[in-house]
Amino acid sequence: MAHSKNRATDGKITYPPGVKEISDKISKEEMVRRLKMVVKTFMDMDQDSEEEKELYLNLALHLASDFFLKHPDKDVRLLVACCLADIFRIYAPEAPYTSPDKLKDIFMFITRQLKGLEDTKSAQFNRYFYLLENIAWVKSYNICFELEDSNEIFTQLYRTLFQVINNGHNQKVHMHMVDLMSSIVCEGDSVSQELLDTVLVNLVPAHKNLNKQAYDLAKALLKRTAQAIEPYITNFFNQVLMLGKTSVSDLSEHVFDLILELYNIDSHLLLSVLPQLEFKLKSNDNDERLQVVKLLAKMFGAKDSELASQNKPLWQCYLGRFNDIHVPVRLECVKFASHCLMNHPDLAKDLTEYLKVRSHDPEEAIRHDVIVSIVTASKKDLSLVNDHLLNFVRERTLDKRWRVRKEAMMGLAQIYKKYALQAEAGKEAAKQISWIKDKLLHIYYQNSIDDRLLVERIFAQYLVPHNLETTERMKCLYYLYATLDGNAVKALNEMWKCQNMLRHHVKDLLDLIKQPKSDSYNKAVFSKVMVITRNLPDPGKTQDFVKKLAQVLEEDEKVRKQLETLVSPSCSCKQAEVCVKEITKKLGSPKQPSNPFLEMVKFLLERIAPVHIDTESISALIKQVNKSIEGTADDEDEGVPTEQAIRAGLELLKVLSFTHPVSFHSAETFESLLGCLKMDDEKVAEAALQIFKNTGSKLEESFPHIKSTSGFYSRGETLTKQRRGHLARPNIKVYSVFLCLFVSQIQGLKLMVRWLLGVKNNQSKSGNSTLRMLTAILSSDGDLTEQGKMGKPDMSRLRLAAGCAILRLAQEPCYHEIITLEQYQLCALVINDECYQVRQAFAQKLHKGLCRLRLPLEYLAVFTLCAKDPVKERRAHARQCLVKNINLRREYLKQHAAVSEKLISLLPEYVVPYAIHLLVHDPDYVKVQDIEQLKDIKEALWFVLEILMAKNENNSHAFIRKMVENIKQTKDGQCPDDPKINEKLYTVCDVAMNIVISKSTTYSLESPKDPVLPARYFTQPDKPKAANVLGAVNKPLSATGKLQTKLSRMETISNASSNSNPSSPGRSKGRLVSQTHIHVHSFI
Repeated sequence: MAHSKNRATDGKITYPPGVKEISDKISKEEMVRRLKMVVKTFMDMDQDSEEEKELYLNLALHLASDFFLKHPDKDVRLLVACCLADIFRIYAPEAPYTSPDKLKDIFMFITRQLKGLEDTKSAQFNRYFYLLENIAWVKSYNICFELEDSNEIFTQLYRTLFQVINNGHNQKVHMHMVDLMSSIVCEGDSVSQELLDTVLVNLVPAHKNLNKQAYDLAKALLKRTAQAIEPYITNFFNQVLMLGKTSVSDLSEHVFDLILELYNIDSHLLLSVLPQLEFKLKSNDNDERLQVVKLLAKMFGAKDSELASQNKPLWQCYLGRFNDIHVPVRLECVKFASHCLMNHPDLAKDLTEYLKVRSHDPEEAIRHDVIVSIVTASKKDLSLVNDHLLNFVRERTLDKRWRVRKEAMMGLAQIYKKYALQAEAGKEAAKQISWIKDKLLHIYYQNSIDDRLLVERIFAQYLVPHNLETTERMKCLYYLYATLDGNAVKALNEMWKCQNMLRHHVKDLLDLIKQPKSDSYNKAVFSKVMVITRNLPDPGKTQDFVKKLAQVLEEDEKVRKQLETLVSPSCSCKQAEVCVKEITKKLGSPKQPSNPFLEMVKFLLERIAPVHIDTESISALIKQVNKSIEGTADDEDEGVPTEQAIRAGLELLKVLSFTHPVSFHSAETFESLLGCLKMDDEKVAEAALQIFKNTGSKLEESFPHIKSTSGFYSRGETLTKQRRGHLARPNIKVYSVFLCLFVSQIQGLKLMVRWLLGVKNNQSKSGNSTLRMLTAILSSDGDLTEQGKMGKPDMSRLRLAAGCAILRLAQEPCYHEIITLEQYQLCALVINDECYQVRQAFAQKLHKGLCRLRLPLEYLAVFTLCAKDPVKERRAHARQCLVKNINLRREYLKQHAAVSEKLISLLPEYVVPYAIHLLVHDPDYVKVQDIEQLKDIKEALWFVLEILMAKNENNSHAFIRKMVENIKQTKDGQCPDDPKINEKLYTVCDVAMNIVISKSTTYSLESPKDPVLPARYFTQPDKPKAANVLGAVNKPLSATGKLQTKLSRMETISNASSNSNPSSPGRSKGRLVSQTHIHVHSFI
């Protein structure tokens, strides 16, 4: 070495053989040529070549001069850098350069040359790669550890490598870069914050997205150096998180992003950092808690994360944030739930209780996202969610907010379609969610039109997808109907009925538009527009759109014809699809993507388009039923007992025969029904007869070969004479024909009633005899023979059938007029029958008739008797029926100005006289002055008065008081000469008066008009007033409307005012019962 030092001192430079002096006096090309030879010489040398090392020592020093390090030509600089890299390799471990400043210059020079790696297509790329490979393999930069400026050198090196890395580099380049940088971290004494920032900045999302290769390089480096670099990472997060020293690094604002990335790279990098996050979760700063929650949501929810099991205290602390006071924090926790459920099913138990609380959160957005999280996980795999979580979604279908309800309903529908219809998870999963179809259809009972429309959409898209092939669609409908519960079946039937009704309204509008214009035309169109508007969402805004649609229909014949085809009873499902497309295409505008008018039209078309039922569908459905009857269907595979499937299928056909009768008009369908008619099974034959009755209006003229079939005649000769669903002319043979068909008396009763409803007149007095028979059944408690041989269940069924039969006859004016008061009272008492099921079924029939405004108002008073029903649920149901019917009538009066002459048949307050009459003739009211019986009378009266007096609309309290006073001026119309009955009447009136006085503060005001009492129930007053005009207590609106239901045509009389002469008989009667009034007052 002494010799080499001498050689260096001499300053004589020895060049390799064939290489002349390299100086600034030669051209660039010649310099490059000579340097290439030098590079080749150094490349071939190794560390053992002592003589050559000594020989070329001065050359090595010469190449490190500023002349070369600052040379303007990049090729020269690259060759020099390659030489220097080899010199460090050859002379290792001691470099020939001893000056710290020179070493810094050399390594900064080499770093600058590494930028050439960026261009992978450069002719010199292989030489740049050689440079990188050389310094990485030799770990040349480790020499800089002893330099004061080492951090600057390393930082510049790291920055350069992260800048030049790109997708053009192969794995070797990537590997050498990692080797070079990792040696600096692992073998150095420390890692400065600046150098750490140079690595971590590539993990920040913004940088990560800009240069994915730099991110991968940093990731590989951190994995390689995890143990060595972990203390410096921990120190950085301690400074920022715990001490709040954000100035220590420019990356302080990205601290949570960095924690997530580092955790994903290697969780060991954060062993000492994670406990700090538990502290941050309890921070008083809302934004800080939110950031930590977002971070931990990603860390806990990551697919392969084991953080929850490894750090349970942190997991429990995180769960506590579900109850955070800050809404965005709770919202973020809820959003995280779906990822956690999908990636970590074992944590579902921990999440369930917290999601339960959040499903009742006061914030709508949080309740909404709870649903989204559960449904998202369910759609991925049903096994990820338990029954409790699905039940949360079920509860939210009744949420007060439409957005939440919609999300819950749509979520359940999607789950049902995936696992029940498509059976993606097997029969067990389908069984687990079988309740969904019932729940969704139950929502059709809600008052909101939005809910009802969504149920219809769900039914068409998810429960029975309309895009299925006809046979599959009907099979789906068949087994759905067979597995629905009773309430869901009723909801589905009601849905078809509502759609059918709206279809008729649109058809009526189309018919009106064809008529000549006039004042009556405008009023009729406006009235029909209002009716259609009430069947669409947001009627306030929709009204203008429906008016616009009516105008379009007047002007555009093409749209009108398409809509006429759509609402035609013979429209097929395929035709409906074409019509809807054509109409929306015609009314839509590409220039206006958001078109509220078009959205309204789509809602309307969606409701009226027959997407499920047409002639082909009915034929397929009947074939499916026949398969079950023959035993060739897949009933057991579908999880439905064959008998249950047949029963449901026949019921479904009967319902559809009411709502879609024209769809049955095909030879194939009628022949299939005829085959059912010939079967020995009475239930099947009965159903076929019923369907023929509902659909056979054109059987004789359109299908004569069906009419002439002997089997058809054997089952009911007169069925072919049907017109519009009822028998056209009275024929006493009908009784014998039909009664022979059915083994039970109940079916005979039903058929007689149907025949009477078809006749619609009482010229033959058949109605009187039928009513006498029905009342005889009720009087004998269902045992006409009175021999005690009938079982109680049969007697109960017969009583129910008789009561319901009277209700049906009462809906027809010609029969309502002949129903005596005694028959009316016997019918009313069925609601107090000893059998619970009889009371329940009768109340439902009564409610249905009243809601349709077909039953006269006196039948609403029947619910008064429910006050003494021993079952709380029955009383609650009766009260709901009263509320709905009273509100329905009040709303009808407001919307129809042309029914003031029918006020006594509609105004809810007029139910009071009928209620008083029923209570007076109640068999349980025996002793006039009995306190217990009077208490029952008071409860019954309050049962109805409480609802009537809830709102004092137009001084209705004074009107009721006036009505009760007027009743006390009359006698009982049924037994006018019976003093005991009249005493009961006045006593009940006193009880009613006391209720009004005690519960109202406005009863003493003057009633606007004198009430009118029903003439059949009460006698003429002692001193009638000459002029008594029917006035509306509820002032009618100006809107015109036609009464669309059959209302009672009972006679009415005008009653005298209670302010009549004190010496009149009426006042005497008032004094006669004054003591009764005292007794009544004593218990009220």
